[in-house]
Amino acid sequence: MAPIKRKTATEKIDAGRPEKKQKQSGPVPSQSSLRQEEPSFPRGGASILTPLEQKQIQIQAKNDVLFEQETGRKAPKNDFIDDEDDSDAFGLTEMQPIKAKTKPKPKGKLSSIKPESKEKGVRIEGLSYTRLAAGSVVLGQVFRINRYDVALSLPNNLTGYLPITSVSHQLTAKVERLANDNEQDEDAIQDHGVIDLISYFFIGQYLRAYVVSTERDSAAATKAKRHIELSINPEKANSSLKKTDLVTNSMVQASVKSIEDHGLVMELGVEGGAVRGFMSSKEIGKDVDISRIKQGAVFLCLITGLSSNGAVVKLSADMDRAGNLKKGHFLADAPTVNCYQPGTAVEVSVSEVTKSGILAKAMGVLDLTADLIHSGAAASGKGLEAKYHVGDKMKGRIICTFPDIEPMKLGFSVLEHVLTLGPHPGSTQHPGNTSPTKLLPLSTIVSEARVARVEPGVGLLVDVGVKGIRGFVHISRIADGKIETLSADTGPYKIGSVHKARIIGYNYMDGLFIVSLEPKVIAQPFLSIDDVQTGQIVRGTIEKLLIKESGVSGLIINLADGITGLVPEVHFSDIHLHHPEKKFKEGAPITARILSTLPAERQLRLTLKKTLVNSDVVWKSYEGLQIGAESPGTIVKLISSGGAGAVVQFYGAVRGFLPVSEMSESYIDDPKKHFSVGQVVKVRVISADSAEERLIVSCKDPSMFGAEQQQQFQSLVVGSTIGGSVSEKVNDEVILELAGSNLKAILSFEHLTDGSPHKSASAAKKIRVGQEMNDLIILSKAEGRRLLQVTNKPSLVKAAQFGKLLKEYEDIQEGAEVDGYVNNVTSTGVFVHFGGGVSALLHKSQLPGDAGLLPDFGMRKNQSISARVLSVDHVHRRVSLTMKAKQTAIAKGNTAEEDTSSPPEGSLSNPVDEISTKISDFSLGKLTKARINSVKETQLNVQLADGVQGRIDVSEIFDNLEDVKDRKHPLKMFHPNQVLPVRILGMHDSKNHRFLPITHRRKAQVFELNAKPSNQTSAAMDILTLDKVSTELTYPVYINNVAEDCVWVNLSANVRGRIKVLDLSDDVYLLKDLGKNFPVGSALRAKVINLDTTNNRLDLSSRASTSAKPLTFSDLSVGMVLPGRVTRVNEHQAMVQLNDTLSGPVNLIDLADDYAIANPAVYEKNQIIRVCIKSIDVSNKKVHFSTRPSKTLSSSLPVEDREIGRVSDLNVNDIVRGFVKKIADNGLFISLATNVTAYVRITNLSDLFVKDWKADYEIDQLVKGKIVQVDKDLNHVQMSLKKSHIDRHYKPPLTFDDMAVGQIVTGKVRKVEDFGVFIVVDNSANVSGLCHKTQMADRKAPDPKKLYEEGDQVKAKILKIDRETRRISLGLKTSFFKSEVDADDAEDTGAERPVIMDSLSDDSEVDKLKAMLAETDDESEAWEGLNGPQDTDSDTHMDKEDNGGVSIDENSTETSALQGLNAGGFDWTGGLSTANDEELQSEIDEEASQPRKKKRRKAELQIDRTGDLDAHGPQSGADFERLLMGQPNSSVLWLSYMAFQLQLSEVDRAREIAERALRTIHIREQDEKLNVWVALLNLENTYGTEEGLERVFRRACQYCDSLDIHERLISIYIQSGNHEKADALLTTALSKHGSASPALWLNAATFYLTTLKSPPNARALLPRALQCLPPHTHLHLSSKFAQLEFTSPHGDPERGRTMFEGLLDTFPKRLDLWNVLLDLEIKIGGRERVRELFERVVKVRGLKSRKMRFWFKKWMEWEEKMGDQGGKDRVEELAEEYVRRAAEEKGKGESI
Repeated sequence: MAPIKRKTATEKIDAGRPEKKQKQSGPVPSQSSLRQEEPSFPRGGASILTPLEQKQIQIQAKNDVLFEQETGRKAPKNDFIDDEDDSDAFGLTEMQPIKAKTKPKPKGKLSSIKPESKEKGVRIEGLSYTRLAAGSVVLGQVFRINRYDVALSLPNNLTGYLPITSVSHQLTAKVERLANDNEQDEDAIQDHGVIDLISYFFIGQYLRAYVVSTERDSAAATKAKRHIELSINPEKANSSLKKTDLVTNSMVQASVKSIEDHGLVMELGVEGGAVRGFMSSKEIGKDVDISRIKQGAVFLCLITGLSSNGAVVKLSADMDRAGNLKKGHFLADAPTVNCYQPGTAVEVSVSEVTKSGILAKAMGVLDLTADLIHSGAAASGKGLEAKYHVGDKMKGRIICTFPDIEPMKLGFSVLEHVLTLGPHPGSTQHPGNTSPTKLLPLSTIVSEARVARVEPGVGLLVDVGVKGIRGFVHISRIADGKIETLSADTGPYKIGSVHKARIIGYNYMDGLFIVSLEPKVIAQPFLSIDDVQTGQIVRGTIEKLLIKESGVSGLIINLADGITGLVPEVHFSDIHLHHPEKKFKEGAPITARILSTLPAERQLRLTLKKTLVNSDVVWKSYEGLQIGAESPGTIVKLISSGGAGAVVQFYGAVRGFLPVSEMSESYIDDPKKHFSVGQVVKVRVISADSAEERLIVSCKDPSMFGAEQQQQFQSLVVGSTIGGSVSEKVNDEVILELAGSNLKAILSFEHLTDGSPHKSASAAKKIRVGQEMNDLIILSKAEGRRLLQVTNKPSLVKAAQFGKLLKEYEDIQEGAEVDGYVNNVTSTGVFVHFGGGVSALLHKSQLPGDAGLLPDFGMRKNQSISARVLSVDHVHRRVSLTMKAKQTAIAKGNTAEEDTSSPPEGSLSNPVDEISTKISDFSLGKLTKARINSVKETQLNVQLADGVQGRIDVSEIFDNLEDVKDRKHPLKMFHPNQVLPVRILGMHDSKNHRFLPITHRRKAQVFELNAKPSNQTSAAMDILTLDKVSTELTYPVYINNVAEDCVWVNLSANVRGRIKVLDLSDDVYLLKDLGKNFPVGSALRAKVINLDTTNNRLDLSSRASTSAKPLTFSDLSVGMVLPGRVTRVNEHQAMVQLNDTLSGPVNLIDLADDYAIANPAVYEKNQIIRVCIKSIDVSNKKVHFSTRPSKTLSSSLPVEDREIGRVSDLNVNDIVRGFVKKIADNGLFISLATNVTAYVRITNLSDLFVKDWKADYEIDQLVKGKIVQVDKDLNHVQMSLKKSHIDRHYKPPLTFDDMAVGQIVTGKVRKVEDFGVFIVVDNSANVSGLCHKTQMADRKAPDPKKLYEEGDQVKAKILKIDRETRRISLGLKTSFFKSEVDADDAEDTGAERPVIMDSLSDDSEVDKLKAMLAETDDESEAWEGLNGPQDTDSDTHMDKEDNGGVSIDENSTETSALQGLNAGGFDWTGGLSTANDEELQSEIDEEASQPRKKKRRKAELQIDRTGDLDAHGPQSGADFERLLMGQPNSSVLWLSYMAFQLQLSEVDRAREIAERALRTIHIREQDEKLNVWVALLNLENTYGTEEGLERVFRRACQYCDSLDIHERLISIYIQSGNHEKADALLTTALSKHGSASPALWLNAATFYLTTLKSPPNARALLPRALQCLPPHTHLHLSSKFAQLEFTSPHGDPERGRTMFEGLLDTFPKRLDLWNVLLDLEIKIGGRERVRELFERVVKVRGLKSRKMRFWFKKWMEWEEKMGDQGGKDRVEELAEEYVRRAAEEKGKGESI
């Protein structure tokens, strides 16, 4: 914001003439709330300026200094200073300020005409700068909205400026809040961000303005500028009004105090706020949207009524209503004269009329005057005496007050646009109410301006060619010289004379153009920066040279008065100038070209480069750029790495990219070696996209192509074999340079192999620059670019070698087998390319099998393809292909659609009904028979006779859905050759799939048939049509097609409808996979919800809860749970659609009950989810959803982050979590709910001082904090993120006073000097100490810079503390830590090792590392018991320990050799082993335990110990490298190498080794690669960051089996105790892979039941699993879930028994189920339950004797071990009974 200028009395005297004291009728309020005068010496030494003013002055001063340094000129005035001189009515405009004159003489003014008034002292005069005093009130109109102020057009060509702080109290308070913040920097003050005046005002808005000041401000020009500062604050604009002055039909200024549902509460500023206003939403105006109105906005309002006590005023801001005087919206009478304020329409009585104006009276006592302009005389040109007479009643609108004139006098206007408060009537006479400045733009030269009226001593009124709008020429604007007098009858400027003129302005209030006849003004090339055009050649003078340390950095060129441009250093010349100051002198003329214009910033950029100035081509828009067009351009940027090239700048915003391959005919490695920034290059267009504004250019000259190269290029033939060397790899292509020439060839990666894209990418990775490639086949030649396209596809190479590669259309023969590649895939087929540009179409009907149903027909671009030529059109060069076998291609009669043979005209052959004799017998309604040819999903293809085909739609087969046995496959019950009774319905158009009447018989006709049993017996046949469909009925429907957002269904053969996805089912889980749960042909029961017979549209719903009425906004209620479809997902929210008219967002804060797992990315577009309506905004018709399980699933799980509805839900000291919404300079804004945002000050971010605190936060980051302040009235919430506020067990950081001599501390090296190192103590308040180099080692003092680096973690001992100087001396000697150093370290000899903290510094740390990283290859122990009890024989079940049903190998705990770091169940070796594993591991451990020595070694004989590796194992990195050369595919060796590096704390090195392993291990060794991926995941989880782990996880899912990787990472999370992440990842895995892995569901249930101790979550998985998994897995999975209830410590055995009983009731003969239940009961130990189970199985009929023998044997063994003698006898008794019964049944069977 520009500063507000203050002046003392002394400054005012020095600035110019002393101002005349003016009388005021009352006390004049201060200029603004920020400009109130205060004592010169306030008490306490406080500043008299507000914080906002101080900031503004600092910023303005800084900008002024910078401007003067850059330009050498004095800084221009701020935005409040007007650029024009409003000395009098119709004075000079901002286009051409008047130069100061030494002896100014008074000029005649339009407002200075002295009428012959009868009433002495009352003069008819207009408003002028001299008559405008502080305290005046005027009516103005907004004509320009700036950044920090608004320009108002005032009467009589005056312009006032409204600062941002003089609008309303609400807006001023908002500005001051931003300025008073101590953390706000200057840039933030300059850019208010949230304050945009465009949202508070609009062009043409009428406002009542209070004049704050009229000052003369000194500017850089020779003459002072006049500035009018205004205020529209209702307190100022209505300052003379009292409560009794507010009457109906008067106008009042009001500001928006609050926005309510039905309207606006307005503040009037009358009597200290005792009177308020209310404006209904219907009274705002037709062009104003209430949703866009902001608090603090100001409106000029009509008073339409008052409350009974007058405390509330009803207002209207509808200018159409306020300006309609015919409805009586004017004052004819008033209680006091104060009611007459600017803006109010009044009825007056004419008391005097002169040629220059009108004098009138209101209520007989108040004088009002209308001058020449506002009486209408200037616009009409007619005399006022003829139009108005003394005593006439007339209506006018008050436009100004004259507070210094007594008696009281007001100015009014009778102009039509002022009376109606609308646009000028001249603009309404043109199409679209065009603005006058658009009809005649500023700076326009009018060749014929005709003088219409002459005012001597004032100026001219001229016609400028716009109907209804005249122009005014001030006397000073008539000629370059001085004009003394003007005459209407004589002289060059008499009425009717024609002159050349120029438009220099327009006044909205007066409705007049401001015109100049001065030849010098007309001759000026530019009057404003808007007149300058990009690419234009201009002439100017050098105004200033900009000097910097490096020399001249730019030139300021003066093009016209007040218009300058900048020439950057790079545009001084075509070549670099070492001494530009010698060439360019200030004041020298110069010719330049406009590079770009920025009118909003008032900036011009020019160039002096002769190449650009003399060029005739100007590219200033992407439109119209054609391929091959040439133009010079300037290089502005050079790119050396990835996508090397250069950015070329043209004119305006047009830029092009110059690839390095197009820079020269020869090879260029680095563009910076051959080109420079600022260099002019001539380029031509090779690619242009105007829509995307993308342009690619080339420097290659198409004509510069040598004869030898041209001959070589012409000699190359398509299909021939060539070779070359690789010169470049760009994107997905290889650039080759042909041997013996400079010709280029392009080889696409997809043309390297015939295989998959992965195979081609793998082959591309092996190609290196400089590599020779031979046996390549030329596919095509690009003559224009002189490029060859080659291929290495084996199929095309083979075809070329045998001469079968198609190169010309003339070579193609029908029936020939051809090889090509896919060039494009469309909806109708596949376009196949061959050599030489030959292409052919493979129609989708000619694809084999079901390929036509696959996406893109299962094809991809550049895929190799073999086909047969079906037809050739040599004339039009069209070729059709087929991939069907020959016998298939010529077969007839397979399906009704494929048969195109003509039916016989006469008798039928072999009719199925054996009755019909000719084709005409098959008439409408005839009962006959048909034989099934084939069974499709939606129809039966049948045959009525030989050559007579028919079809039976699935909707014409069943009478009721109850007759359908398999609703997903209704036609599965039919088979070919089956004969059905049918009835003829009509004909079927197989080409367009339409139902036709029986009369529409064609050559290839197919009968439409009906096979419903009810239609085979009834005499009448009722065919269902769309007009017979009723919205009250439910119909059986059959799915015909599955689209992305709906399914198409058939009600009958000729009635088709649509069911949207959300209307398919109430079960959201079924909607996730439409193809699986609702396959084509499925039968449903649907209800009609929308029927439009006019447009043939039918919408249905198969939801059970569907009503016939579609869901509307009024049907919604908070808390309603509905299914929705995800339409868009971003990182902040997910958009969910309920139907075509209802949609809303699910914000990040409403995604989950646990914010830690809230991630919109888990949803995909078109995914169906369940949402709960959280809030409804009725006024704006907006709805917000929530997907919290506690809302959508009525989940009883604990809610980690409770839902916050409003600010009142929060209390001080609450601990809550939220997401970072905004990172401001003064703190953070945290989103706690959709409508609740908390503010965190910088001081509350951390307990410690953080310099760059912004780097620790990012948008949408989850944070946890404590509520420290809640203001429920203002809806303000403040939080604190300090750990001391959140954690009750928080330990404050160590301070200097906590340090003690002898204390052992850890820390980081902060700085390394020659004399020692400075160490910062960990967990301290930046407490640091010095370790002198003499205290680093027990022997000779080492060099600290060789031992330590900044950031090294060390352990130190406090040796000395100086409390006075607050210094700490530390020691790092090994002897200080003897009690903590391992025995091996104490025995070490040689130079001492620095005491650097290492994560593996002792054995305990090594064990800890191993425990964190170890995991078994098969399954992690973190999944212990996740597989549940296994189905085993009864003999082995008794011997198992209670281990969750999982048998454990006794040898599983043995340490395998070479296993790296083993602990906790994960094995770095992937479960593999080698012969020397133990020895190798022991050597690795021994090597890790040895300290690293730093001593000077003597020259020794080097002994090659490679052969000892077999005996001792690798002992160093070099040893591992030698082993890997022989076993590069051994994951065991790679993982051991990683473990070795981790023991040395080389985490980055271990990570690099893992990446090497992934690149080195062969692609076939997938298991070996999997071991490395899992090890890398473990490493990132233990030592890396979450982002690093996420990146590795995503990559692993791309290269390995996704399910396997998900399970491994879940195992790692569980093992490391990170159960929250394990739960989130498990949820993701279930959604992605749940339909294919029953074990995943079982593992998830075990995790919830055993690890998280959450039985409800575990039990909720089984129904979901049964919906997703195939039916054959349901029994086994249900059994496993039941077993978990027994084996888990948190399970319920009784629930498990119930589940088993349900299974056994369905499968009573499944002895394995009985066996599992029995084993579980035996483990629990209930004897009676066990015996009951044994006896129940014995009573089951139908079990085989072998199973019964096993069962009795098991019972007997149990009785011997756990039972008694009575039990044994019972077993023997039942066994004998079973044998006897079995023998009897066998005998009966033999007798039968």
